Amino acid sequence: MPSSRSSRKEGAPRRGVPSIPALVGRLIALAFIDAVALVLAYALIEGDLLLGAVVLAIITLAINAFFLIERLYPLRWIAPGLLLTVLMVVYPVLFTVYIAFTNYGQDHILSKAQVVERLEGRFFVDEGQSLTWRAYRSADGRFLLWLEDSQGNRSIGSPRAGIEPVTEGDPRFGPIDPVDGLPANIDDYQKLSRIEVVRYLTAIEGIVITDDVAQVRIASLDRAELGREKYTYDARRDVMVDNETGVDYRSEAGFFVAADGSRLTPGFTDFIGPANLTRAFTDPNVRGPFIGVFIWTFAFAFLSVVTTFGLGLGLALVLNDKRLPAKGIFRTLAIIPYTIPGFISILIWVGLLNPLYGPVNVALRDIGGISPSWFSDPTLAKVAILFVNTWLGYPYMLLVALGALQSIPSDLYEAARIDGANALQQFRRITFPLLLVAVAPLLIGSFAFNFNNFTIIELMTQGGPATPGTGTPAGQTDILISYTYRLAFASGRGQDYAFAAAVSLIIFAIVAAITIFNFRLSRRLEELT
Repeated sequence: MPSSRSSRKEGAPRRGVPSIPALVGRLIALAFIDAVALVLAYALIEGDLLLGAVVLAIITLAINAFFLIERLYPLRWIAPGLLLTVLMVVYPVLFTVYIAFTNYGQDHILSKAQVVERLEGRFFVDEGQSLTWRAYRSADGRFLLWLEDSQGNRSIGSPRAGIEPVTEGDPRFGPIDPVDGLPANIDDYQKLSRIEVVRYLTAIEGIVITDDVAQVRIASLDRAELGREKYTYDARRDVMVDNETGVDYRSEAGFFVAADGSRLTPGFTDFIGPANLTRAFTDPNVRGPFIGVFIWTFAFAFLSVVTTFGLGLGLALVLNDKRLPAKGIFRTLAIIPYTIPGFISILIWVGLLNPLYGPVNVALRDIGGISPSWFSDPTLAKVAILFVNTWLGYPYMLLVALGALQSIPSDLYEAARIDGANALQQFRRITFPLLLVAVAPLLIGSFAFNFNNFTIIELMTQGGPATPGTGTPAGQTDILISYTYRLAFASGRGQDYAFAAAVSLIIFAIVAAITIFNFRLSRRLEELT
């Protein structure tokens, strides 16, 4: 009887061992992935995002392990999903948490290293530090300047080589022009006449020659300015020194600040701890509007659930009545709002409620002589939002309640009628308790959805009308998610990404608590049934 080894076809690869072409292709793909990861990791480190670079390195090493170690073979099939989960979910969450504990925003976009580099790139011009200059040009269009100060010190400079003093007998110098005493050429650079200088003046004026501590710029046809480095960073003391005035600027809360309170701009991203979280409840300019938005968010979510469920349940009770004729037609008409995309329905309602020419206000003017300001009055704006949200949400509750009603055994109602229970008592004792068992988790889910229902707020009122005298862009109808959006992107007062991230953490904590409550309630209801 032939052995399994002898029965294997000659030249066929063993099970679990990839063929040479497959292994080569795998190594090439991994090399490409590793190269891209290295580039991204370097960019993250340059931007002071060390955490992102570490996460990226771990993901890359895991991918390499999945595809090179045969025992981890099954994991390679879920590797793309894991990668996307980390990149699209885990990393944004971690980055949001990190941002919430910093001052990242309009004046603090750059890292500290980037701000130091920018400040050290600034120069100032001392009085009397003017130079005379002559220009030299090479055949390929490069320029070199001959510079001389008021004490007769001479130097040559170019954007590539910087500034260097002139030494006698420099072998690069050509024959001396007896008219001005300057070399006719320096290496392959030819001296330009005055007419030629005018011809190339635009290009010459754009020349900036910089060395370690000085900078030369062309000021006029005859004069150049010698500037010195304005700021120098002392890493040991963590101080930015103003070389012009001698003032020290210490690092403080994302700025370099002097003793008199003046500060250098731009600022830099700095860790400030839980200040953004406490700011929402302690800063008097923020606390008022934030608490108002906080309360309205809960009220909006709760009232939206009550109105949509109440209307949906009422219609479900009517449509579930066996005596109702043409029930199919009524059911179809009742769920029409559910078939139209929400953003279209919202924009249609915005037009219908227009205070000037909307059909609703036209009818109200004709009937009662009133024209409500649906979008400028805070109370009416909230009423309009709740009304439109009820229109959008009741079909879902109708379908859920209708299905739950049809699952209740009819024997319970027959027994109740025999015992003398009327319709209201049957609803209180049988219909509603059994219905609640089925729909309670959905009601909690609807509350969580409306808690973050950004679409209706943004499309109907953009959070307005505005709340006067607030330190943050909080509108009368803003909920937490729209308030966060305005803080981060649309405030018109400068983006406050860090505070927006802190509010996002508060929203996350609330939604997480709702989710945990939902799970526990669902488990208890299952035990009751």
